[in-house]
Amino acid sequence: MFFKIISLISDVQAIASGKRIREAALVTETHGGYRWRKVKGTAVFELAGGRMCHAELHWYEAHGIGARE
Repeated sequence: MFFKIISLISDVQAIASGKRIREAALVTETHGGYRWRKVKGTAVFELAGGRMCHAELHWYEAHGIGARE
């Protein structure tokens, strides 16, 4: 599904870090680094058909590496 983020990501919260991340080994192996956090936030998206929706998104981030996946 194709989408475009229309608004700024708001209500950003860390929901897991370190060994509490289920995929920690995979993320470290793929992207390097060692202090990964799983983060969530909300934003307004435009879907492929032009429909707008408010949704929550999740990603991983590490200091010096940035946001991934």
